[in-house]
Amino acid sequence: MSQMTATHTFFLQNKAVAGLSLLLMLSWLAVARADPAIWAREWPVTDFTRSSVADWAEIKSGGPPRDGIPALSNPAFHPAAQAKGLSRAEPVVVLDLPGQAARAYPLRYLIWHEIVNDRVGGTPVAVTYCPLCNSAMSFDRRVAGRSLSFGVTGKLRQSDMVMYDRETESWWQQATGTGIVGEMNGRALRQLPSWLDNWQGFRAAYPEGLVMAEPRHNRSYGRNPYQGYDRSNWPFLYDGTPPPHGIAPLARVVRVGDRAWPLARLAKVGEIREAGVTLSWRSGQASALDAGHVGKGRDVGSVRVRGRDDADLPHDVMFAFAYHAFWPKGRWMLE
Repeated sequence: MSQMTATHTFFLQNKAVAGLSLLLMLSWLAVARADPAIWAREWPVTDFTRSSVADWAEIKSGGPPRDGIPALSNPAFHPAAQAKGLSRAEPVVVLDLPGQAARAYPLRYLIWHEIVNDRVGGTPVAVTYCPLCNSAMSFDRRVAGRSLSFGVTGKLRQSDMVMYDRETESWWQQATGTGIVGEMNGRALRQLPSWLDNWQGFRAAYPEGLVMAEPRHNRSYGRNPYQGYDRSNWPFLYDGTPPPHGIAPLARVVRVGDRAWPLARLAKVGEIREAGVTLSWRSGQASALDAGHVGKGRDVGSVRVRGRDDADLPHDVMFAFAYHAFWPKGRWMLE
């Protein structure tokens, strides 16, 4: 399973047998190693004296070492009309920047690499996906006059990927786009409007669009290494509290700013207009984290979020536990 560790794989594919005991053991081992003095051996450039992490025990090893999950840079693209091998329902991250051909980044690649460093016109972008939180977000890589490039630390915080930039080796929280350790502590990446759609929907909406080509890595692209994960009762290596209001930890929510709408509520009506935004949902997108193939999971639908001027807004369709962990005072839009 390539860079997936045996322990990680065992938990994901045999969670019914492993149960809580394995999770507790892994959590105990991770807490025991939550020490910047130990991490400094692997991260000698990172300034651990500058951090917004209140408790180092929040940061755990996810299994793979630094760059064990290899981020991609400067990927090749094909015209969407000529692309082959993608199934109709499988999800892609859509990035449609003004004046540029829209781009599709298939989750069949991101599920194995988690970060794509790209340049769209004059904009350096990072397209990211944390499978454990189902968080797919795109960022402008320019911060404080510098263009950064990102990799995967192999660390998790509240089950969310901790990224790092190669220029300062600062650590960044993927779910929030903020620096949490190092020179860039407290800095924020600008989130770009992007969204998950199915491959068929992207091709129909953008016949002149581009799709990311298959990376030149030895991976089983199309296979889901997290089979059954989004049907789990509890997220991997998460030791926070459950979401309120009886919402299941791995239920999907649509986060816009510090507000979250349960996806189940949106899917019932198809469209919601509240708080100055319009959320729309349509069926046809497979969950990448359900079946053995990313395009054969159950239908979770596609979400689009627009503002009063009908422009697309930055948002995220993430698991409820992750929203609760990083926006503990956020507003739940339940009715």
